[in-house]
Amino acid sequence: MSVLASPEGTRRYEARMREKVASDHFRTWPGSMDAADAEGTLRLSSVGMGSYTGPTTPAADDQYRDAVQEAVRAGINVIDCAINYRHQRSERALGKGIRTLIDQGEIQRDEILVMTKGGYLPFDGDAPADPAGYLRRTYFDPGIADPGEVVAGCHCIAPKYLENQLGRSLENFGLAAVDVYFLHNLEQQLDEVSREEFAIRVENAFAYLESEAEKGRIGIYGVATWNGFRVPTDRKEHLDLAELYALAEKVGGVGHRFRALQLPYNLGMLEAVNVPSQAVQGQQVPILVAAQVFGMLTVTSVPLLQGQILGHLPATFSKMAGLTTPAQRALQFARSSPGIHAPLVGMKTRAHVQENARVATVSPLDPQAFQAAMGG
Repeated sequence: MSVLASPEGTRRYEARMREKVASDHFRTWPGSMDAADAEGTLRLSSVGMGSYTGPTTPAADDQYRDAVQEAVRAGINVIDCAINYRHQRSERALGKGIRTLIDQGEIQRDEILVMTKGGYLPFDGDAPADPAGYLRRTYFDPGIADPGEVVAGCHCIAPKYLENQLGRSLENFGLAAVDVYFLHNLEQQLDEVSREEFAIRVENAFAYLESEAEKGRIGIYGVATWNGFRVPTDRKEHLDLAELYALAEKVGGVGHRFRALQLPYNLGMLEAVNVPSQAVQGQQVPILVAAQVFGMLTVTSVPLLQGQILGHLPATFSKMAGLTTPAQRALQFARSSPGIHAPLVGMKTRAHVQENARVATVSPLDPQAFQAAMGG
């Protein structure tokens, strides 16, 4: 049995969901998102589940466990996490929910895409009374991380550290592999190291992740960012996709597994489409254009900006057919934006899932309707 999402598995899942979701809810990767019959490609839901927020309590753990089950039953097979989310509790809760679905025979492992991230030094279960002492005892004294490789007291991408973190994540999930492993907020490194040192660190991290893909513990890898791809080229934290891609080719050849991006995108954060931050084929283009050129699996975070934009949606959004709440309409906007495979929306309760999964029952906006919603 496959321990990663597979073309056969994701199509099996899509077929089971056919009566629950719109016919064009699922998208294809790699290749054209609309090429439903392309061989050797995954079929992924156009809405994904996020797991960043919430208290570090057993009750919240149970809610996340139940929410991921509700999401998968509702037609969402893209699930995102990070080892530091809720101090490792989100990975554990999602893992418990996923394993229960598998054990009960409701799904097979190869039907869902599981993504997580490493880079930040996480606590375990809750914030300790002595954070510095915890980090020293847990990571520095055992030699898991070298203080000289840690940026801002909290961020490390050294291979030995990433090996520890991937192992922890797999243990937290109770899975043999994750489909996508992101370096979390990679631009954090540029706070303290030169561009030259940054390239060396990224090359070493990519080489390590290629080795894990060879072992089958990850499917592909990528970078999950906050500012890196949204800022102009003259900003210190700017990330260049072409340069990262070249580093991946250097260590992994043309068949390298650097294939995924995550970045923020919502009505209040539109830089992914209107800031020409990337140089591609002699032109400056926004990151969503560059990502398509390089064939990246592209998912976006904070489509609702944690609720902050819901009271400020354009009046034109009210015309979105079949959707009744501001959250649904904001999610439909992100889902319908060209170049995005799936926006990731936080769902920590069954009620959140039920509201957000309503979007899966209607088609994404076509280009004309999308422009109309934007007031164009």
